[in-house]
Amino acid sequence: MKIPKVIRRYCPRCKKHTEQKVLTVKKKQPSSLSYGSKIRARRRGAARGMGNLGRYSKPAITKFKMTGKKTTKKTDIRYQCVVCKKSTVQSQGMRLKKLEFV
Repeated sequence: MKIPKVIRRYCPRCKKHTEQKVLTVKKKQPSSLSYGSKIRARRRGAARGMGNLGRYSKPAITKFKMTGKKTTKKTDIRYQCVVCKKSTVQSQGMRLKKLEFV
């Protein structure tokens, strides 16, 4: 997909439409998760089939099981305001095989 290098977009800091540079950033690896989220994941796994630990002891949903692997990853597109240098992240990434700046 081709995206322009500079887009005119709304900047929440300047509170007006400004020119913004488009950047891509590498997604973070799951190993760099915060400490708390690792604890929650550990509890979720350990609690299966043990007493009542609320949402942690409930079975995993298997009704709509996905099969196969996705062919692409979501891109992390960020926009940096030329005026205030503040960068904002696009709320929903797109699934693209190749991203090209024009």
